[in-house]
Amino acid sequence: MPTVVPNALAAQTPRKVRHAAVSGFFGSALEYYDFIIYGSAAALVFNKIFFPDTGATGLLLSIASFGVAYIARPFGAVLWGHLGDKLGRRLALVLTIGLMGVATFAIGLLPSYSTIGVAAPSLLVLLRLLQGLSAGGESPGSTSLTVEHAPDNRRAFYASFSMSGMQLGMAMGSLVFLPIAALPEEHMLTWGWRLPFLLSGILTLVAYLLRRKLEEPEVFTEMLHRDEHASLPIATLLREHWATTLRVALCSGINVVGTIFNVFALAYATGAAGLSRPVMLTVVSLGNLGAAAMAPVVGRLSDRIGRKPVFVLGALGSSLSLFVLFSAIDAGNITLVFIAGLTAMSVFYIMPIGVGAAYYPEQFPARVRYTGMAVGLMLGLLGAGFAPTLAQAISVGTSSWRPSVWICVGIAVLASIAALTGRETHRITTAQLGRR
Repeated sequence: MPTVVPNALAAQTPRKVRHAAVSGFFGSALEYYDFIIYGSAAALVFNKIFFPDTGATGLLLSIASFGVAYIARPFGAVLWGHLGDKLGRRLALVLTIGLMGVATFAIGLLPSYSTIGVAAPSLLVLLRLLQGLSAGGESPGSTSLTVEHAPDNRRAFYASFSMSGMQLGMAMGSLVFLPIAALPEEHMLTWGWRLPFLLSGILTLVAYLLRRKLEEPEVFTEMLHRDEHASLPIATLLREHWATTLRVALCSGINVVGTIFNVFALAYATGAAGLSRPVMLTVVSLGNLGAAAMAPVVGRLSDRIGRKPVFVLGALGSSLSLFVLFSAIDAGNITLVFIAGLTAMSVFYIMPIGVGAAYYPEQFPARVRYTGMAVGLMLGLLGAGFAPTLAQAISVGTSSWRPSVWICVGIAVLASIAALTGRETHRITTAQLGRR
């Protein structure tokens, strides 16, 4: 196995590396703030605003609208991957952040079903699809760029800041709904739910300004100078790297644990189990805040001991922790709910998520890295996006959360096997990544 040696990337200045990491942090924070406020709104209020008079089916439709964005993500992966691998990482990242911000802000301005009828949920789904299209290139692009800028022996550490931003964005999205959930229902359903979506404009502006100043990684510019870029990245990917793409897709299936925790557990606890909204929103927020703090620690650990052991321990541990979490919810044991939530997210779940930020793009050569990371990740996330809908449907039919958690365990086992079949990359130089 090649060892870390000085290479052209070592000449990258600390400023460029930090800028890439900070840009990834804020971009991912915006992406997942936008996604989690939608998930929280879908679990708590959208059934009454956009799908009224449909009873339990309204909540199912509301949560299903959360999942439709994941249909658009693979298409976004191909689009932004093509731009990122041919024209530059920076251009694709500027465009994705702009589209995400505009779509989220527009959701906050939508009229309700009672005002414009069926056009309201139709526009909601359209804007949700645009969110998904932009998300198809956001975190894959930012982590690929950061990996390419970072020193060989600290790639996971710097890439993990994108995942730290992701978890912080989810925590912010849950926290901002705390005062909203405490409002009288009349105010929450009229103007209160809109505030989190309108506030996303601030994060969008910060992320956009950071993105404008990004520089292309040297490994990418050298590839362009040698005219080694793929004319059609998606075709090259499917022809030469289909097995690697499938492996990344299976690994990224572990994100199902995150969507079950952030969306289904919230809906189940505040619905069938009768826990208060502020309590569960606090649990979700603290779990994600803890994960945000732990992401760089996990990244640095995998730089030292390898990607695979950290990934596998976290994947299996996070899925099994859900049994404790939902049992505590059923028992109404608030203390245990907090402990189980923090353990599942801040200790175990962040391990595969934090490691994947480096491990996934490291599997591909520079000429298809953006596309490979994006397509593989988004295919895996497709299942994760609809997991809350499936879990909600199962719980309505069986009055049990256990089948859904067992599905999470099965997916974690598959993800672990996929990770173990990949090449261990923590001691491979960036210039040699993806080479056979």
